[in-house]
Amino acid sequence: METILIIDDEPDIVMVIKDVLENNGYNVLVAYNGFDGIELSKKKPDLIILDIMMPDIDGFNVCNAIRDNVICPILFLSAKDSEADKIKGLAIGGDDYITKPFSLKELVIRVKAHLRREKRYANKGLENCLQFKNLKIDLKGMTVKINYEDLNLTKKEFEIVELLTLYPGQVFSKEQIYERVWGFDGMGCTSTVTEHIKKIRSKISAIEEDNQYIATVWGIGYKWDVKS
Repeated sequence: METILIIDDEPDIVMVIKDVLENNGYNVLVAYNGFDGIELSKKKPDLIILDIMMPDIDGFNVCNAIRDNVICPILFLSAKDSEADKIKGLAIGGDDYITKPFSLKELVIRVKAHLRREKRYANKGLENCLQFKNLKIDLKGMTVKINYEDLNLTKKEFEIVELLTLYPGQVFSKEQIYERVWGFDGMGCTSTVTEHIKKIRSKISAIEEDNQYIATVWGIGYKWDVKS
């Protein structure tokens, strides 16, 4: 049975979501504040539903605190529907952004879709490791190392690297990368992809300054440099 963690300070909303998810066969954990949510995330849930507007520590800061240690999908819930908030939520490691008020049916459909995508990644019949000069990718372990030093990529950063390295030399537009990695169309996807690529390059440069691996194809998108 898959486990879903709900982090939200509104008890009425939490109980409604909890009931509908349990009726769909999921085990549900509940935290009514960000600090408890961070602690419960250590139980390694299969998906996290995270409210943004909470007292003491908001959802953005909770995501920042857990994202490097939690690889499961994170779905933001928020009454904020501005493009800037959506971009921020996706850029810091969120997988989806749902605006309140929302349809419970839509929420369940999105939860199921993200969990199906996680299963597809887990069941890929691919070789476990890819090597490009000094860079080694462990697809099963979801790690990337250069000269045996871990890049410490976030889940989304790893998925972008994984996508590009599985199709070396193929050019992907920013929209294609967003669709493949995030799974749903959303506001500001181009900016989100650009920000993630920038962070990946920065982490690579910190270890191997002369090799970026990800090439920009101006006016189109990005590709994995097959010369690397």
